[in-house]
Formats: sequence, C-alpha cells, structure tokens
Amino acid sequence: MRFGRRGLPILVAVVIALIAVPAMAAVPLTRVSTDPYTNAASQHRTEVEPDTFSFGSTIISAFQVGRVFGGGSANIGWARSGDGGATWTNGFLPGTTTVASPPGSFSAISDPAVAFDARHNVWLISSLGIRSNGTNQVVTSRSTNGGLSWSNPVATSTTGNPDKNWIACDNTTSSPFYGNCYTEWDNTADGNRIKLQTSGNGGLTWGPARNSGDNATGLGGQPVVRPNGTVLVPMNNANQSQIRSFRSIDGGASWRATVLVSSISRHTVAGGLRTSPLPSAEIDAAGTAYVVWQDCRFRSGCTSNDIVMSKSTSETTWGPVTRVPIDVTSSTVDHFIPGIGVDRSTSGASTRIGLTYYYYPTAACTSTTCQLNVGFISSTNGGTSWSTATNVTGPMVLSWLANTSQGRMVGDYISTSVPAGGRAWPTIAVATAPTGGLFNEAMNVPTGGLPISGGTARASTAGVVAGSTQAARRAPAVTRH
Repeated sequence: MRFGRRGLPILVAVVIALIAVPAMAAVPLTRVSTDPYTNAASQHRTEVEPDTFSFGSTIISAFQVGRVFGGGSANIGWARSGDGGATWTNGFLPGTTTVASPPGSFSAISDPAVAFDARHNVWLISSLGIRSNGTNQVVTSRSTNGGLSWSNPVATSTTGNPDKNWIACDNTTSSPFYGNCYTEWDNTADGNRIKLQTSGNGGLTWGPARNSGDNATGLGGQPVVRPNGTVLVPMNNANQSQIRSFRSIDGGASWRATVLVSSISRHTVAGGLRTSPLPSAEIDAAGTAYVVWQDCRFRSGCTSNDIVMSKSTSETTWGPVTRVPIDVTSSTVDHFIPGIGVDRSTSGASTRIGLTYYYYPTAACTSTTCQLNVGFISSTNGGTSWSTATNVTGPMVLSWLANTSQGRMVGDYISTSVPAGGRAWPTIAVATAPTGGLFNEAMNVPTGGLPISGGTARASTAGVVAGSTQAARRAPAVTRH
C-alpha cells in the first residue's frame, strides 16, 4: 500500500450521510466514520476495534483510526448519535498523538473504551497512549456536552507499563458509590498484574493503582457495576486459559481475590486473523452479570469456536457455561470476537440481550480463502433461548483488513449497546476491496439498529466434548495493543 505525507485530521464534527455499502451487506449499514489521516506510520484508510456505550438517547462509539502495524493507531475516532441512532456525527480526539489536532505527545494510541458518568454528566473515553520509547500510559478523554466535543486526555495511570484498559461508571442513584468510575488495566512491567483505579470526580483525577486481593495477573478485564455498587471485573488470566472474576464492595478502596468463571477451550481461528478469547461483559437491572467469549468445548475435536456465556447473580459464583445456539454443533462455522449488549432496564427472565460477532462459514480456510462475516443474535429471556441468527454483512476477504504484527485485524474486541426498550446498536469494522493503494475499512452501524426479537433456539450446557484437547491446553500468545 502507499503512504501519503503527514496530514491534519478533520476537526469539525459533521453529520454523516447514509453511505451506500456494497451489495455484500445483508442488513443496510450506515457508515459513521472513515480514516482521514495520511501519516506515514499508519495503514490508511483503516478503522478497527470499536467500543460503544449508550445512555438515554445518546450512543457513543470509539475506535482506532489509521492502524499501525506494530501496535496502536494514528488516533482514536468517535461517532455519536443523540437521537437513538437516527443521525450520527463524528470526530477525532484532540491532544493524543503527534498527528492529532492539537497534537499530543504519543506516537500511537490504542484500546479505546467508552463510559458515561451520570452523576457528573460526563462522557469518558479511556485509551492507551503509546510512546516511541516503549512505555505506555492509560489516559482519559472527557466530554461535558454529550459527546459533541472532547478534552485533551487526562493522565490516568502514573506507574508501570499498562495495556488493555477498560472503563465503567456507577450510574445507580441509590448506590453508595454513585458517580465513581473505574479503570482497569494490566501492567506488562509486572507480569501483567491487574490494576484498578477509581475516580470520584468525573475522570478529572484518578486514585492509586490497586491489585486484586490475590495479586492476580491477566488481561482484558471489563468492569461492570451492580446496582448495589459492587464492581465485578471478569477477565482473562495471564495466558488466556481461564475466565476469572473479582470484585470490590467498597467503591474501589480494595479488591477481593479472583474466582474462577470457567476454563477456556480455544480453537485457533484460521487465516492469521487476530483474535483471542477476551471476555465481553454486561450487567442487567437486577445486577446479574453476563460474560461471553469464543470457545470450542462443544465442538468435537475443537475444530471451531462457538460463542458461550456464563452468568452470575451472587458476585462470587458463576453459572454453568452455555452455548449460544447460533447454529448446530456439526456445522462448519467458526464464531469469534463477540460483543454483548444488555438492556439495563430489564432483568431476570425478561432480560433483553443483543450479541454481535464475526464468523467464518467454513472454519477450515486459509488466508486467501477465509470469508469473514458479521452475525447477530438476540434473546428476550436472559439467554435461555435465542432468535434465529442474522447475517449483518459479509463476506470480507482477509487481505482487505489492516495488517498487524499479530495478524489481520477488525479488533481484539467489539461491542453492542442496547438502549432501554430499543434496538441493538453494534459498531463494526466493515471492509471492501482496497482502491488506489489504500484500504477501505471503516466504522459502520446497522441502519435503524437491529431488532431484539428473541426466539425458540434453546441455550444448553449439554454436549461438551472438547474438554482438555491439545488446542485447549496450549497457552495462546497474549494479544497486545
């Protein structure tokens, strides 16, 4: 691909017109952002790794823009809807990297995650700033006008060498810790020690980085906050062979020891696509936590992954792992990179769930033959049964995707948001064939959102066959920014 000379980003947020997406789209899509940069370090036009969060009628997504092969991107982009997804504006964070406007000090930036602090009426984007000397820092960008503009980043971590950050806030008015926000990251300078920091003033300042009660190591933790103020942090252990979780019951002043959610049985996704079994976590109105990840335990010989789920209502114990019934276990399909969304106004047997994921129709493919698609499935009863799966878009050819030192990339994670009573809103990286020596990988949302319809396909714990296969036992390479 060719690279242009360094250019300046587009500064003014603009309303994104509905852009026609090629005929591969099974669901109409709205393009909400494209990469405007021309800096030589990045692959253009690429956008990857979106997170989303919704509160009221506002939906905000953040993602990497201009992916760098060795790690991170030229900047973090954002897309925002203030009318429940009907229209969108977009822009790029200021003060982050040297190509941002105004420029910041980082050479690249990665791992965006979005939260809203209702008590202080501030939107937050947590990111991982990457320096050319190899030391990283977690930073937080703030918006006090509903996501229409953003501040220069606030330093969050001050020690160690962080990676894989995430952020969540306590938005329950009756909680004793209402208005606390929590940022999680792992310290690569200390064996991937998990760290948690707390802010009580809308992300302006952050407290000390604290360990879990058992000084756990790991990555990919996603804090979720129960209505009583307890914070749960589902995460991978350090070699990504287990999902574990730990909690705080005192507003982040201290953290308990980790408990086992489940072991992981992992099928390596074909074609060199960058994936790993990172958890995606959400909470419902009653405080039940839902965690999903890619796992091959239900497939004979561990030949492909399903999306699996575990739930917790007790904070310290987790339920059995169930298979999301996207298709039959004898299918050739491989499912991966899930993003779960839960309607936080629902609970128990009425919990509304939207689940977006990527998949190959045929798991046994190569870098030149793999066909990458995006799928969606929903439940209206807390995951007891599910709708028929929907093909959102695809197929995509892997060579259309940004390349990294760990494989072709749409994102180490994706996300789905479900506003109260509304449709599901994932933001997804969708690619078409490169043109003019540049990629065409950009951020899209389903036009009008995706319906949460539920259905009769039953989730099940029966039929586990992978067990401790060689593929499941093998310690995977840890996914990094």
